[in-house]
Amino acid sequence: MKHLILLVSVALLTACSGSKRATSTDEKGWQRLFDGKTLTGWKVAENPATFSVQDGAIVVFGPRAHLFYDGPVGNHDFTNFEWKATVKTAPGANSGMFIHTTYQDKGWPAQGYEIQVNQTHSDWRKTGSVYSFQDVKEVFVKDDEWYTEQITVQGKTVTVRINGKVINEYTEPDNLDRKGGDAQHRLSHGTVALQGHDPKSKVMFKDIMIRPL
Repeated sequence: MKHLILLVSVALLTACSGSKRATSTDEKGWQRLFDGKTLTGWKVAENPATFSVQDGAIVVFGPRAHLFYDGPVGNHDFTNFEWKATVKTAPGANSGMFIHTTYQDKGWPAQGYEIQVNQTHSDWRKTGSVYSFQDVKEVFVKDDEWYTEQITVQGKTVTVRINGKVINEYTEPDNLDRKGGDAQHRLSHGTVALQGHDPKSKVMFKDIMIRPL
């Protein structure tokens, strides 16, 4: 009987442990969007070969392409949230982290905002820029070093943190007077995405997580 009880206890502990491993939510409410092994839950536009998985990271290296989150967390539709990733750029690389966007099969995403990833690319808009709307010229991290880029969207405000430090805070004006393609660049709701900018840019993303607010 004692032996049977012991076996049942071990089985229950194993089941609980497996359940914890299976869940994508930690004790602080962060949910993983990337399993570290595959691109399951993500949808590639234009050039699928630009994105691969190596050593627990999404490697972005190839012709222009965008990788949209299309998985079950939040039904890939977020309004107020915190989104973060551990990032490493190669010298001269350019990429971006998109918010409130939607899948499109080609071109630069027309909906939402791009938060820039760029330390030494020739584009003067550097990491943390709300691209073309409130840009950052200062460089806060070095190429070839892992750093954390975190984006908080709350109401009409986008806050960008690099390694925990606020480096940009953009508040969208109440009265938007935008024409053409810029008319869709606004805060509303949508998914998130990663950018493959050009064939010479190599960027890696890991520990990609989101926390609804």
